[in-house]
Amino acid sequence: MRFVDVTVHTLSSPIDPPQVREFYGGRRRLHKRDFVLAAVETADGMVGYAPAAATSSAMREYFEGTSHDDLADLLETRVEDALAGLTVEGPSDLRDAVAGLDLPTKLASEALGVLDVAYHDLRGKELGAPVYELLAGDDVDPAPLELYASAGMYMEPEGYVEQAEALRERGYSAYKYRPGLGPEEDERTLRLLDEAVGDEMDLMVDAHTWWKLGERSYGFEGVVELLDAFDAHDPYWIEEPVEPADYDAYERLRERTALPLAGGESEESVAGLRRLAETGVDFLQGDVRHHAGFTGCWECVELCAGRADVEFVPHNFGTNLGLVANGHLVAASPEDVRLEQPIFGDGVEAMYPFPLADDVLETDLDIEDGHLTLPDGPGLGVEVDESVVEEYPYIEGAWTEFEYDDA
Repeated sequence: MRFVDVTVHTLSSPIDPPQVREFYGGRRRLHKRDFVLAAVETADGMVGYAPAAATSSAMREYFEGTSHDDLADLLETRVEDALAGLTVEGPSDLRDAVAGLDLPTKLASEALGVLDVAYHDLRGKELGAPVYELLAGDDVDPAPLELYASAGMYMEPEGYVEQAEALRERGYSAYKYRPGLGPEEDERTLRLLDEAVGDEMDLMVDAHTWWKLGERSYGFEGVVELLDAFDAHDPYWIEEPVEPADYDAYERLRERTALPLAGGESEESVAGLRRLAETGVDFLQGDVRHHAGFTGCWECVELCAGRADVEFVPHNFGTNLGLVANGHLVAASPEDVRLEQPIFGDGVEAMYPFPLADDVLETDLDIEDGHLTLPDGPGLGVEVDESVVEEYPYIEGAWTEFEYDDA
């Protein structure tokens, strides 16, 4: 296929009125959610779609110079110029084109993620095959994918419990939440969750806040003490308990706790994911948007396949287009793993409103009792609703802001 055009749309979904969330030593204001939608057109008039990577996760930005704007500008200029008229026979052609741009590692990985996902969407449409069959190299008839509910951001301990109970009623078998209330309240939160839903739901602790609180960050020994307290409540995993790429800290923590550790979403590249897999993490969390698309993440699927010490479980946090893309990765995987579904909306079960997450697709996803039945059409199997380009114009300014108290 010959690429002729890369179109990029930067969109915003307002949170109106803005929400304020209290955490240990400050508060967070949520104004909107941004989203970058990319479309790659071929000389034959086919269009492949891809979601672009999001900015880094909550609290102080871990990466600098890699915002939605930066990635969108890059895709519309240097990447589009490099691809115009390029004949693409396989993912390696895309890798070579991006490598020739000499980009910072993270931006190169994210740009390649967009191109690789769009390529697989196009290739599947050419062949009349879903992406999961392209990845697996064989006919695949995937069962409904088990989802874990990803929600729970900075609320009173009892609020997490109420949310988890609502999600249990909707059929989810696992609940991931984001603590950040201080060590004592974080321990109480997990205890209350264990008492309320622990017999029916796996509890996943996304701990990335702990090392992003500036002077109030917990510190390595504080994290060890907290994990000792968590041990009685049997969490399914502890995600990003120390800074990304601090491989020594992961290795030292592995020596101090038997609790399962997870990480990977903040790694800058596939090479970083492979390095993290050797630190003792139990769950490696790559994402097709962040880590060179399907091709990059499939390297990690194969790296972890059949191993007892580490399992590849995709990270996914964004729109339903990203959910479907990472769902194809899960459907093709030789391992039986869950897929992360962020829960947005106005109800008690949701983090905050993000209607664009649903509206980006014309296709209604089949989600029932905590399971996703992937569309079996060619490529990604979904229709993108391009009317969102007009309905969700980009809003200038930060999507989230933080205010810190003096320690």
